[in-house]
Amino acid sequence: MKNQSSITINESIDEIEPTDQEIESLPHVSDKIPVNVWLIILSQFAYGFAYYGLNGQFQNYIQFPVPVHNDGHHQPGALNKGQTVATSVTTFFRFYSALTSMVGAIVADQYMGKYKTIIICCFIYIIGLLILLLTSIPQSISIGLGMPGLIIAMLFLGLGTGGIRSNISSLMAEQYTRKKPFKKVSKRNVEVIVSPSITTESMFHYFYLVVSVGSLASILATLIEKYHSFWLSYLIPFVVFFITIIVLLTGRHRYVKIPPTGSLLVKSFNAIRTAFVLRRKYGKTLPPMASLLDYSKPSMYTTTKENFNWDDTFIENLKQAFNASKIFLFFPIYTLCTNQIHGNLISQAAQMNTGPLSNDVINNIDPLITILLVPIFNKALYPMLRKMKINFHSILRITIGFYMVSIAMAWTAFVQSKIYQTNPDFNFSNPSNNLNAAWQIPSYCFTALSHIFASISALEYAYVKAPSTMKSVVTSAYFITHALSSAMGFILLPVTVNPKLTWMYTALACVAFIAGTLFFVCFQPRNAVVHVKEVEVPVAIEQEKEKQVTFRTLSFVED
Repeated sequence: MKNQSSITINESIDEIEPTDQEIESLPHVSDKIPVNVWLIILSQFAYGFAYYGLNGQFQNYIQFPVPVHNDGHHQPGALNKGQTVATSVTTFFRFYSALTSMVGAIVADQYMGKYKTIIICCFIYIIGLLILLLTSIPQSISIGLGMPGLIIAMLFLGLGTGGIRSNISSLMAEQYTRKKPFKKVSKRNVEVIVSPSITTESMFHYFYLVVSVGSLASILATLIEKYHSFWLSYLIPFVVFFITIIVLLTGRHRYVKIPPTGSLLVKSFNAIRTAFVLRRKYGKTLPPMASLLDYSKPSMYTTTKENFNWDDTFIENLKQAFNASKIFLFFPIYTLCTNQIHGNLISQAAQMNTGPLSNDVINNIDPLITILLVPIFNKALYPMLRKMKINFHSILRITIGFYMVSIAMAWTAFVQSKIYQTNPDFNFSNPSNNLNAAWQIPSYCFTALSHIFASISALEYAYVKAPSTMKSVVTSAYFITHALSSAMGFILLPVTVNPKLTWMYTALACVAFIAGTLFFVCFQPRNAVVHVKEVEVPVAIEQEKEKQVTFRTLSFVED
């Protein structure tokens, strides 16, 4: 009954359907965000607190030895494995977490549904936190349990992360059930169009914002690791993560829960495999196909005995999903660059003068900038551009994101060159360079801007622009790019040593700039004649009249 009530609130019969002219002329605004959505967003605050409270410390935990004195004047560490091993382990963790995201999506769609999958993975995550906590105490490290315990903990943490991350944003978006825009009079006595797409955009902005707020936990964690111990800094995320479970369980009767209907990923893989088989079998007798997937259409084989568990509509939707997923082709390069702030930039700060702060506290500038700018973008910049009828579309935003991360890597290369000038022997055992760690701030600022322009837009695209029946396929494609970027990170391991780091950052800056330019060239023509206000909403209205899925017939690619 509560699921029904949430739908009724969003789709009141008193709301007025706008005309095409009104859609064209009236300003578009966000709808009221449902309570269910805010509950899920709150749970992600605790998840972000736990996730970043751990990950921000892994580089120091692995790379450096236990300091002689925990007085805040020595570099914090525990396992003493060096920068290359530390970077390889953290890269593996990101790679593994991205792969388990696909597993989490399949399990949710095929067997348990999103909500139940998330709850189970939360408990798996808790187990990983507990293992990490117990094996990070001094007694465990002294008898050699630190590294094995970390690897085992990462296996649990990565599995839990994959199940949560691949489903939580979709579960949040499903709580907003409106499909059509409507007209209303605002508090300022002005007629406006309430847009489902803008509402979903706002939801994802708040989602990303709250995760960023939670990620500030790493500030507290890094201070504890520097002045006390790693085990205490791991204890706090362990306790806080229970908030995620409590909030999700508290709202279990409120949430809109779509039951599992079979994994679209498995079905999609079967359709692709079938297309290859049937093209080889019937390719010479059938007329030329516009797409490889057309060979999987049942309508092409009315005179044969081929068996299919899908129809032509499924294949058309799958083609659209793959067409939409092309936008992610350049994201492995982008993510490879942004991943540097979680590993190599932390090691870079260890070669600089950080004052009373730990070297891994500086990367919190990234979420701080995000927290500051996301509301400004969401409440001021984007509405102003819409009001001015400026189409600041996602292709342009993502391109800017690539250029921003390119600037970040170029600045990082410049800082690394200055470090080498002041300490040419590259000896970590020496006192930190006099070069102040504040030189790193632009790297984090430009990376944060790139996240706002590129990452948030990608998350919006994964849900809003995908066919209604193919959202998990496109979302999984996005997470595959994270796995690929981590795999590319392994290629960089031989150059993550002194004195090669300057050239590595320079190469990343150049590659990101080239990738951003190619991205714009490849995808901009698709958006050249598309205006969100003029095209997107009328399509949604027409589809609702025909009882089709929202945005299903959009043929352009936009994040």
